Amino acid sequence: MRFDIKGNPSYGEVDVDLGPNETILIEPGAMSRMSSNLNSSFQRQGGFFSAMFRKMFGGESFFLGKYEHPDGGKLTFAPSVPGSVQHYQLSNNNINIMAGAFLACTPGVNVKAKFGGFKALFSGEGAFLLEVSGNGDLFFNSFGGIVEKEINGDFIVDTGHVVAFEPSLNYKISGMGNWKSTMLSGEGLVMTFSGVGKIYLQTRTIDGIASWLTPRLI
Repeated sequence: MRFDIKGNPSYGEVDVDLGPNETILIEPGAMSRMSSNLNSSFQRQGGFFSAMFRKMFGGESFFLGKYEHPDGGKLTFAPSVPGSVQHYQLSNNNINIMAGAFLACTPGVNVKAKFGGFKALFSGEGAFLLEVSGNGDLFFNSFGGIVEKEINGDFIVDTGHVVAFEPSLNYKISGMGNWKSTMLSGEGLVMTFSGVGKIYLQTRTIDGIASWLTPRLI
């Protein structure tokens, strides 16, 4: 499979050229255009209970769109929100991505919901994240541009700006200062990462743009 990511950082999309009998799995509604010969169907990602758990707690679809053909074909997919698309190659490893950021993958990639801790309940991003593992290509998306950073030591990020991070990084969720000052200041919670690994951040947040728009729509 060959692919080309275009339109980053504002309106990312992915052009895919599937070889004979190659398959790609895409979030429902993300397919933009495709060759007329491609076969499309729906496939459950993982077992029934795993897929149901991911839908209920991970913010993802129960089924994924499946695209393939014996002769191959071309298609383009894009996320529903403006922003960037990121590719990540899995080779018997895994990565954690925030709920709602999954876009597409190839067979051999497994996606399951993972509990992020009780403090994550108050982060505004949900208590669950997605653990993606296996072998193959993973595509995830952000709101705004994606910033990729190599971490070696401690690093603090607002929870709303985290898109994905490697499992070699440990993290804890806390307020900026004590909980009272966090609530009164209007600032969100932060994730403090430690260790060595890669993290992907988004330059904007949906909550941020919603807060900016709301008073202008009343």
